[in-house]
This record gives sequence, structure tokens and C-alpha cells, in this order.
Amino acid sequence: MSDLDHIRREYALKGLDREDLLDSPVALFQRWFQDALDAKVHEPNAMTLATVQSDGRPAARIVLLKGLDERGFCFFTNYDSDKGLQLSERPVASLVFFWPEMERQVRVEGPVGRVSTEESEDYFHKRPRGAQIGAWASDQSRVIPDRAWLEGRMKELEKRFENEEVIPLPEHWGGFRVTPEKIEFWQGRPNRLHDRFRYSLDESQEWRIERLSP
Repeated sequence: MSDLDHIRREYALKGLDREDLLDSPVALFQRWFQDALDAKVHEPNAMTLATVQSDGRPAARIVLLKGLDERGFCFFTNYDSDKGLQLSERPVASLVFFWPEMERQVRVEGPVGRVSTEESEDYFHKRPRGAQIGAWASDQSRVIPDRAWLEGRMKELEKRFENEEVIPLPEHWGGFRVTPEKIEFWQGRPNRLHDRFRYSLDESQEWRIERLSP
């Protein structure tokens, strides 16, 4: 661990100028996401989700982006999990995408709300059958005695649903949508003089674009 101060990478792939931006930050994100797909970035839809705990402390974990349009960024989870309960109590969140292969980062901030039951059902039934049963089996974030207990629970539910062609959506499971109020695009540059542009909604709900100091 004594070598941590020597771990360093110089960013020099490309820059980000004002003329590279689009009027819509969501459209720009979609362009960057396609760039990440084309570059074969590992888990390009992985994002850090930061929420607020009941005592005001932050909590963060990696989740997967599973939907995006002008309304916002969607992910799915157990509503009774720690993050689900935190978002129900304090419905605001931050997201961070980091694509090191492209020397790019995107930050998103905004209020959070549940997606419709129809949207949750649509995504739920696109998941592999094992993942659908897993959503029923897991009391996410709760303490369990051991791995054997979890595997036993999974077997019980596999038996329960073995004759069911369509597994029903659990009441405790569904999607959240983060509606962006701020989106920042970060492009790594040499000497840590990175390019940063922030989109933020003004009082008329129009996007204001500002360059930030690195």
C-alpha cells in the first residue's frame, strides 16, 4: 500500500470542446454510451448510485442502467432493500458512470420516483427465468444465516413456480427513475486539466451549459 502515491495515469486520448456538445444532455449521454459500446467497455451500463441514509450519511453502490429516455435514467431493484427504502424516504440520488477505456466520466443528479407497474412488469419478464425467481428469493439487504439458506429458498421457489409459464412480478420489486436536473460530462486531459461541462436546468426548465474548472 506504500506505492499508492505512485499509481498515476496520464489522460490524453482526446478533448471536449463546447462545439462537441448537444442541446440535450440526454442525447449527448446516448452518444457517449454508444461510443462506450463501440469501444467494448466492460459493463458500460454499470453506474454508482448514491443515496441518502436516514441519518444523513451517503450510501453508494454499483447498479445497472436498464432504461434511458428524456424522462431519465432507470434501474430496477427490491423496493425493500436499503437503497429502495432510502429512496422512498429521501427521493433524490446521484449517478456516476466511469469509462476508463475512454477516459470519460458522467455525473447525474436529480429527484427519483418509481416507474409504473407496467414498466416494471415489462422489464421483469425480459429477465432470465432464474433472475426472476431470484427476485422472489432474495430479501435484499437483510441478514441471513448462510449461503445454504439462500440456496434453499431458491429451490423452494423454483418448485413453487415450476408449472408457471409466466412468473408474476413481486410486489416488492420494480424500477426507479432518476430525473436529471444536473448532468456533468468529464473528459480526461493531460496534467489533470480535464474538460468538464455541466448541464443544469434553469427556472424555465431549459438546459444551461457551463464549463467547469477541473
